[in-house]
Amino acid sequence: MTTVEAKLKERVKELTCLYEVTSIIVNSDYDKLETSFNDIVYCLKRGWQFEVDTEVCLKTDDYQVQTKNYSSNSVKIATKIRLFNKTVGHIYVAYPKDKYTIHDFLEEEQALLNNIGLAVGSLLERKKIRDREAATRRQMARADRLHILGEITAGIAHELNTPLANILGFSELLSESIEDKDALRDLQKIKDNTIFSREIVKKLLFFACEMPQEMKPIAIKPIIESVLKLLGPSLCAKKIRLINTFSNDVIKLRADTIQLTQVLFNLVMNAIYFSPISGAINVNVVEKENKVSIEIIDQGIGVLPVDEDKIFEPFFTTKPIGDGSGLGLSVVHGIITSHKATIAYKPNIPKGIIFTIEFPKL
Repeated sequence: MTTVEAKLKERVKELTCLYEVTSIIVNSDYDKLETSFNDIVYCLKRGWQFEVDTEVCLKTDDYQVQTKNYSSNSVKIATKIRLFNKTVGHIYVAYPKDKYTIHDFLEEEQALLNNIGLAVGSLLERKKIRDREAATRRQMARADRLHILGEITAGIAHELNTPLANILGFSELLSESIEDKDALRDLQKIKDNTIFSREIVKKLLFFACEMPQEMKPIAIKPIIESVLKLLGPSLCAKKIRLINTFSNDVIKLRADTIQLTQVLFNLVMNAIYFSPISGAINVNVVEKENKVSIEIIDQGIGVLPVDEDKIFEPFFTTKPIGDGSGLGLSVVHGIITSHKATIAYKPNIPKGIIFTIEFPKL
């Protein structure tokens, strides 16, 4: 590389490489970034001085693409890929160790690699911002939908309470004046179904956050231990290992004891239902600086992407007909909201789901 013509040729290659990489990034599909990174890797290969022997690897926390013969045991230069000032990966350009030394790389090639590292980091930042905006829009839409459902549900529940009370009351009166056993048996069925319907109405009112509460400081550990003791037979029936941990034994929060028990019971019961035989369920309670976090982790089937926006809606269930009313998680959501707490979920790797409840610290 001593002639002006040869140096000019290399600069043209580098500028062409930078232009091609920039074009790839501008036209990238955020949902198919691996394809874009693969194209970038082969553009880099063509942009280096010894193109035939050049191998490239682009590696981040979420992606890894490389040319066919890339080996980590090579002579290479590198640049960082940064996402919001945090290093999340590198791009490596390598030559075979038996033919080249580090001095065979040009200063301009390192500068080119640094520019491309910046461009890739910028692309990842734009994808992250897009994903956050999309997640925020989904959360807002879900919150609006649940708010509207709550208002409608509260109205329906209040309207149903009066006729159900009348049905139950008149059934009781009739049962006192009728002696026919068959008629009494039928009346008992009416009463049983009316009571069942009232329980559904009560759950709807939980979802709508309209049930009276007795808020007071309570210790969380005894409540969780009580719930797990109640569910002991269900855990034994499926041979499920239960692992519960507390960051300390005296964690307290302000809550309604009965409602908090119902939340924990519903979530752990769901975890048991969807867990495989001989699986494991973790219940973790952590006291943080300004909140108390409760995690319930199972190894079940998780939540399908198509169902993610519906799991807190009343009457939505993935259980077979007869196994669930679809009110469990909607009741949980209503109680959590009324406590000014939050509930969220995410996949458990490799399978299952993690529900996280965060209460304001007492």
